[in-house]
Amino acid sequence: MPNLVFFDDESLKHLYPLTLTRPSANLLCGILTIAEKWSKYLNTSSYSYLTSEHLQAKFPLKSNDNNCFINGRLLPNTELIQAIKHLDDNASLMKGSQLLSCKGNQLHNNQAIQFEGDITLIDRTHQLFTLNANQIKADFELLCFNRVSQTLSSTNIKIGDYPVFLEAGAKIEASILNTTEGPIYIGKDAEIMEGSMLRGPFALGEHGVVKMGAKIYSGTTVGAYSKVGGEVNNSVIFAYSNKGHDGFLGNSVLGEWCNLGADTNNSNLKNNYEAVKLWNYETANFEKTGLQFCGLIMGDHSKCGINTMFNTGTVVGVSANIFGSGFPRNFVPSFSWGGAQGFETYSIKKAFQTATIVMGRRNQELTNLDQSILEYIFQLDSNYRTWEKNDK
Repeated sequence: MPNLVFFDDESLKHLYPLTLTRPSANLLCGILTIAEKWSKYLNTSSYSYLTSEHLQAKFPLKSNDNNCFINGRLLPNTELIQAIKHLDDNASLMKGSQLLSCKGNQLHNNQAIQFEGDITLIDRTHQLFTLNANQIKADFELLCFNRVSQTLSSTNIKIGDYPVFLEAGAKIEASILNTTEGPIYIGKDAEIMEGSMLRGPFALGEHGVVKMGAKIYSGTTVGAYSKVGGEVNNSVIFAYSNKGHDGFLGNSVLGEWCNLGADTNNSNLKNNYEAVKLWNYETANFEKTGLQFCGLIMGDHSKCGINTMFNTGTVVGVSANIFGSGFPRNFVPSFSWGGAQGFETYSIKKAFQTATIVMGRRNQELTNLDQSILEYIFQLDSNYRTWEKNDK
């Protein structure tokens, strides 16, 4: 197998704030990230990234004369996998003018081949939850085919014909598992506490926890080491993030190291039922999503206090801290501190202190590379922290 490299293109900024801290191939959709999907389909555990300059030190490129470049936003399907496997050296696979993949020692090659099949490219953040249910089903087949699940305890009630798969060490007791619409996947050493009600397709990453009495609806993924309680509908929660208490999260995406305080709620439907708009970093404006249901997009390391309320279609940047009564604005820039009553700048020194404590609780470290990325984001989002200009 050639050396696998995931490349980012000009659409990366449309996926901010989630791709401010990671290459697009590291976005979670389904059970696996995009990179993990491709690596399993192509039977290789080794891959690297050609990404933004501020990310490249943490996600270094490993290149040689036998590279297979794949667009980091591209979701695999059977036709695409075969087309890429059989792509000649120094050839490019295109869909119109969109580069999908190429082989050789450089990203752009001379021999262009048009791909005639269907493709799915993640172009906007909200696609992570709109595509999540089908991606859970696809990843479930990939991960669980010809494997035997751990035995489901007799204290549970299972409804529906889709399977439940428990990895080694997974625990579920006294819960209701409805697989009428899709399968349920429970990762290694993960736990679903008693009284929980789950509807597939649903995925829980390794060491993840669903708290007692939680209500989890279809199309939801809870990442590795994350904890979730209350009511969650069609949402994607990346690794190491917590929504540990009652409150509603719907049609939303949370990055890593996020925490929602007790009784935090987000609106996912406007009172007038109109399509929801979301902030777009690339256009620096609110953009129509075409979705009637769209909730919260939150970047890594952001937090909110108890009883926080998020309006329909809210985008929160990286390392923001939100609290207080009322609805904060629909776009909260990175390193913001405050809420509906107003914001001030969350100093990068205090943000580093908090992140160090939070990550240390999970035996993880805020590295110098992590700090460098956050420093870049702090400067990048300064244009959106309008109060800083007023203070000068």
